[in-house]
Amino acid sequence: MKYPKEVNAYCPHCNKHQKHKVRIASKGRARSMAAGTRAHERSLEGHGGKRAGEKTVKKQGKRQKLMLECEQCKKKQERVVGSRTTKKIELKA
Repeated sequence: MKYPKEVNAYCPHCNKHQKHKVRIASKGRARSMAAGTRAHERSLEGHGGKRAGEKTVKKQGKRQKLMLECEQCKKKQERVVGSRTTKKIELKA
């Protein structure tokens, strides 16, 4: 899916529409001490029967997330592209 590198969007900090730079939002690092991560680590320990691991079935498409940066105040905000897309988002000139 193609998306423009610059877009005119509403900035809640300036309280009006401004030009925004667009970039693809990257996923942050997972917290190693989160409760779910610790529970998963516990389930992998020992000599148990079936192990919990990576799921074999993947979702057919993901909702693409973008970061918009206001050119005036430099504040950033997220935008999720409407529906699930099967293709990665690609920024066009």
